[in-house]
Amino acid sequence: MIGTHRKEIMQTSIEATPGIPPSAPRPLFHNPGEQLKPYSTLIALMVLMIVFEIAGRIWNSDFQAAFQELLNGESGAAGRLLSAAHAGLYTSEMAFLGARNLTNLALQVSINGILAVGMTFVVLSGGIDLSIGSVVALCGIFLGLVQVKAGLGVAAGVAAAITGGTLVGALNGFFISRFKIPPFVITLGLLVIARGLALSFSNRSAISPMGDGIRWLGSGFLSAGPTVLTVAILGALILFLRKKPKLRNSDKQSVNDGFKIKDQLLPLCLVGSALALFFFSFLFDRGLPIPVLILAVCALLAAFLLVKTTFGRSVYAVGGNETAALLSGIDVKNVKLLIYTIMGFLSGVAGVVLAGRLNSATPTEGQLMELDAIAAVVIGGTSLQGGVGKIQGSIIGAFIIGALNSGMDMLELSTDYQMVMKGLIIVFAVWSDSKVGGISFFEKKKNAVLLKKA
Repeated sequence: MIGTHRKEIMQTSIEATPGIPPSAPRPLFHNPGEQLKPYSTLIALMVLMIVFEIAGRIWNSDFQAAFQELLNGESGAAGRLLSAAHAGLYTSEMAFLGARNLTNLALQVSINGILAVGMTFVVLSGGIDLSIGSVVALCGIFLGLVQVKAGLGVAAGVAAAITGGTLVGALNGFFISRFKIPPFVITLGLLVIARGLALSFSNRSAISPMGDGIRWLGSGFLSAGPTVLTVAILGALILFLRKKPKLRNSDKQSVNDGFKIKDQLLPLCLVGSALALFFFSFLFDRGLPIPVLILAVCALLAAFLLVKTTFGRSVYAVGGNETAALLSGIDVKNVKLLIYTIMGFLSGVAGVVLAGRLNSATPTEGQLMELDAIAAVVIGGTSLQGGVGKIQGSIIGAFIIGALNSGMDMLELSTDYQMVMKGLIIVFAVWSDSKVGGISFFEKKKNAVLLKKA
């Protein structure tokens, strides 16, 4: 019976493939559109980076001068403009995709990426956290007071910062879960409170300089050998998280789910190309940045929680349908408490990294960081309705925002335009999320069914 059941599953899978006879071998790149559909955000990031590379090569001083001449109506300006563009395009010097620029991009993205990891939990549960920018500043002040003012060392300062952030996050979660205060209201209140405490504890002045250990956490690098070993370990962990569980029939015997490497060849090539691009950039520049390593560890641990644990399934269930999750026996209050506690913990980590990178703890830092984190999460495909989203999508969303900022800086565009562009992207992402609300609804239902079966 079991062998017959397995044969029927395989036969059904083959027969369900349109345009391919059951006896014919599957093509190497079977149904590329469906394979690449979940990776549309990563494709958008790669395209954006290529566009900025081309624009960075063209947008040189000769091109700008010819462009100004063209605007002034000078004769022959169009020809000089095309000549300057051609010369810049075929130059051998890399612009946006250079090793130094990609390393700096990863450094800039690391703090927002850490916050986006925590915000993914919050948004998946159907909530929001507006306090994280102020919490980052407050945690930096805790670090400065303990490590610089009190002279208690790096470990004590890091512990104080992360503990402070965790407690603020737990306070958010306590009021949201126990008193049913809307997340928008309580986190908005904590935003003001945390900023006021940061200003008060620091006497409105920066605390510096940070110790060598803190600076290393914020701007240090691993050498080439440790970089290769670390990336290999991280790659193995990524493959472990991508491994699909086996299905089980009523007799509790394993049945292969039909997953084959050939069916995922295009996505593996795409992801591998993106990772290899940054990996070789790190090797040819200064090595793996420590903040990027911290981001990778946080992201992998968060992905493990969401993919491999009951808590992760509970997060999806609470965001998909809180009432159904409650009726299924999930302790919704504790799940929400833990979600906001995780967000606070990661805010503390981001505060330490930011203080190390700036070599000071400043009470005014972290402003609008909550908007960047929310934008990264939404751009990465996490639904503001809750119940749909992935950690890797939020990381890619953070890189898209970082690439936009870096590219527009390279093209010498004003920060005012960067803010406008970022706002337009957020609006578009939210609009896209609302347009596919039906898909999100069915995904939520599927998560609830899977939770009940588990």
